[in-house]
Amino acid sequence: MSLNTTVWTSPTTGALFVVTGPSGCGKTTLVREALANTPGLQFSVSATTRPIRDGEQDGVDYHFMSRDDFMAKVDAGDFLEWAEVYGNCYGTLKTPVEEAKNKGESILLDIDTQGADQVRSSGIAHTSIFILPPSLTTLRERLASRATDSTEVIDRRMEEAHLQLKDCGDFDYLVVNDELPSAHDQFQAIIVAELLKTARHSTLISRFSPKFSTNL
Repeated sequence: MSLNTTVWTSPTTGALFVVTGPSGCGKTTLVREALANTPGLQFSVSATTRPIRDGEQDGVDYHFMSRDDFMAKVDAGDFLEWAEVYGNCYGTLKTPVEEAKNKGESILLDIDTQGADQVRSSGIAHTSIFILPPSLTTLRERLASRATDSTEVIDRRMEEAHLQLKDCGDFDYLVVNDELPSAHDQFQAIIVAELLKTARHSTLISRFSPKFSTNL
């Protein structure tokens, strides 16, 4: 499914999409296709305490900050979600997300179930989508077919998958990625339906509905 962007009506208020799924479920491919096919949809730029690398730009690749500044924002409740990974902190700031939504832009956030739970607890309006494999057997086969990980690494990824999959019932939508074209259409349909909700189109409503406008 692809949108005809020449006739697409952009929402007045954007949406926040939280996407989760275990390694090997094909989530990255679905996310990339959605970003390429949906006007106004952009990937979330995370904040991090890790050092900036050659070629990276602050505010584009990450919002780079010191650990003290990062933790001060944690204490102030400025993050939708955050975690420490291998000694560096990563997180999603509330303000850029809210600013984007208010401009009619939408944000796609790719995080694990713990991060999704933090977003859920924050109370911010969002749509959560869990990408499922057809089966655990298929998931292991996909991880093995990459031929990049040892058996020990695959075993660890499967353990992590079990932990994430047990929380799939907490999400708004489930997409089983059995055949990629079908999964893409399902994923895209969720995003399009959310962006076409009446509550996101105050400008369009005021143009046509006498209940909300006298300028017809």
